[in-house]
Amino acid sequence: MLRVKWSAVLWILAAGIAAGQPTLTTIQDVLYRADGTRFTGTMFIDYNSFEGGDTSAIATAHLTLPIVNGVLKIALVPTTTASAGAQYNITYNSGGRNQFTEIWAVPPTSLVLRVRDVRVSSGTIVGPPPVTTSVQISDVTGLVNQLAIRPQEGIGFTVGRAAVINSSGELDGATGNLSDCVRVDGSSGPCGSGSGGGGVSPLFSDGETPGGAVNGSNTVFTLLFAPSPQASLDLYRNGLLMKLGTDYTLNTNVITFITASTPQVGDLVVASYRYANPSNPLGSLAAGQVVCSSTGSNTTATTLTQLGSCTIPAGLLGVGDRIEVQFQYAHSGTSTGFTGEIHWGGTTVFSRSGGTSEAGLSGRITLGLISGSQGWDVESWGASTALAASLGSASEDITQNLTVSLRGQMSGSTTDAVNLRNFTVIRYPAQTNP
Repeated sequence: MLRVKWSAVLWILAAGIAAGQPTLTTIQDVLYRADGTRFTGTMFIDYNSFEGGDTSAIATAHLTLPIVNGVLKIALVPTTTASAGAQYNITYNSGGRNQFTEIWAVPPTSLVLRVRDVRVSSGTIVGPPPVTTSVQISDVTGLVNQLAIRPQEGIGFTVGRAAVINSSGELDGATGNLSDCVRVDGSSGPCGSGSGGGGVSPLFSDGETPGGAVNGSNTVFTLLFAPSPQASLDLYRNGLLMKLGTDYTLNTNVITFITASTPQVGDLVVASYRYANPSNPLGSLAAGQVVCSSTGSNTTATTLTQLGSCTIPAGLLGVGDRIEVQFQYAHSGTSTGFTGEIHWGGTTVFSRSGGTSEAGLSGRITLGLISGSQGWDVESWGASTALAASLGSASEDITQNLTVSLRGQMSGSTTDAVNLRNFTVIRYPAQTNP
């Protein structure tokens, strides 16, 4: 009777111990070498402590498993549902040498797995899947205050409108028509009007008939306003666009046709242009235009060699325009002097030499375009060369392509070189604001 009672107690204790053990997953496989023979050796299994998916505590340990004739069989605690970073580091040893290593991530399953089912690539993070849950704004320290100091939608907020900050610091949509302009204070109005928010625009004259007799002999016609800038004038004779400087000249609001282009009896003359708005003289100002800006080449030649050029296309220049040329020559070496020279079409407007110790020459040229000629002035200087100035005039045809040529040469045979470091050609269009 006593023996039966002790047997019952031992059975209960064994059942309790078994119930407390973690669930295991079996891995069973046959391993081969690359030559087809079965692998025989030892498997070393290393792992750090982790908490199993059933909350069982797994201590750091080192397991050794013999593999005979390729047969591998072992039961391990699953790691894919364990704490983050849980994994098995596997080392295969044969003939006293470590053959290769790999990492296992073992999932919980009642099925028998093969090695390929648990092998993972290097760098893969193993562990339980991430836990996703909603986080309230109040759960994040300081987030409520940070959101409170940012602009919020106001009662006038509208999608597809310019944003305006109201007196409460909230965002409203701008009111008004879609074609209106917005002021700095958020109000709006028609663009180009004194009450609008877009400023005052220049005015336009479209389809205007210039004043003057169309009789085959009169060449002078008058516009109601002076085009500003002059390049905004589109002048048509019987539908053909006339060319400023070729077919006519313009002085303020007076058009003077060239004899060959004089309107004949029955011709239709029409003009469209932009002119200054007295309420906003700044509205029609024209900005300078960079025609060319680049670096040049270098030379050791003793004859003038073109180091850079800029061709101004026909029809771009007009009477009243100004052209500015900025340039920088550099000299490498100290044994021979050099010369820089710049041509405006066929006219030499700059020529100056630097000594053997001169590091370079810089300067600027400006040309004022008047009817039939161009007045120019130039300033130049060097690191040790004094400032110098000169002026003159040219008579190039500005109605055709006109090339600005920047050249250089050495004073004698040498290994020194002159380099056109940089140059810029800028056009300032004629502008009138009477």
